[in-house]
Amino acid sequence: MQRWHGLEAVPSGWGRCVVTIGVFDGIHRGHQAIIGEAVEAARAQGVPSVLVTFVPHPAEVVRPGSHPPVLTSLVRRAELVEQLGVDVFCALPFTLEFSKMPPDQFVHLALVERLHAATVIVGENFRFGYKAGGDVALLQQLGRRFGFTAAGVHLLADGDTPLSATYVRSCVQAGDMVRAAEVLGRAHRVDGVVERGDQRGRDLGYPTANLHTDAWAAVPADGVYAGRVVRLDEWGRTVAAPPIGTAAISVGTNPTFEVRQRRVEAYILDFSGDLYGATLGVEFVERLRGMEKFDGVDTLITQMDADVRRTRELMT
Repeated sequence: MQRWHGLEAVPSGWGRCVVTIGVFDGIHRGHQAIIGEAVEAARAQGVPSVLVTFVPHPAEVVRPGSHPPVLTSLVRRAELVEQLGVDVFCALPFTLEFSKMPPDQFVHLALVERLHAATVIVGENFRFGYKAGGDVALLQQLGRRFGFTAAGVHLLADGDTPLSATYVRSCVQAGDMVRAAEVLGRAHRVDGVVERGDQRGRDLGYPTANLHTDAWAAVPADGVYAGRVVRLDEWGRTVAAPPIGTAAISVGTNPTFEVRQRRVEAYILDFSGDLYGATLGVEFVERLRGMEKFDGVDTLITQMDADVRRTRELMT
């Protein structure tokens, strides 16, 4: 899969293609349905499929301070859409100037002049252009003017609940990782670099990898989770080997030791080695319990023993 940063990266002589557009944070099952339609249409027409997304999140540019928790980094999004068969991942820098572009100008510049779109496939709630002034109906109208077809894909729902990134974030923030995984189609993952902590876990017999996460990462609610840890390369791409494995994961401030900084710490079962400086992905499978303050170290260790046993049971 090709990766482009900005429309300037479109190669000279680029031909027709099928385009899908959106933030696509999470690449959940609803996104997968839209992307799948685009990939299928591209194959039927014998042209490449192009996924256009935005960086940073448009909300942060239009309403500074309103950046939502991020379910997937840009690198992770590219990795996931490549698995869905997309030919080109194009990240458009979303600036204040870009946000003021009228809908018809965006279509002419991005879809017609640069990408030469033959077909554009989006979600039925897709909005674009200045103050979100464009919708699917306008996109279809502009398509007739400029020579491409456009379609809005019906959004997937679970009963009355649409499958959306907002809904996944609410599940993650509530610590409901089972439900989050049902919507995502996989376990929610938080990526980061292992940094040195207080090393209390090592003293207690449970050395942990302390993850330094991105400021906007969608970190689950405080508590202890069963999950797994995967190794990433320096760019944040998943590495198949060497594997790391199952983990009992703590999220919170560690009230027993009156630690104030919120942390993500993973005790990796049956693992020995130095991970300082390594880039890891921590996948949250199920919440075991909330964060608690214990009367003493012995009580804490007893609970940690139980957490590890439960993690091993759930993950085998």
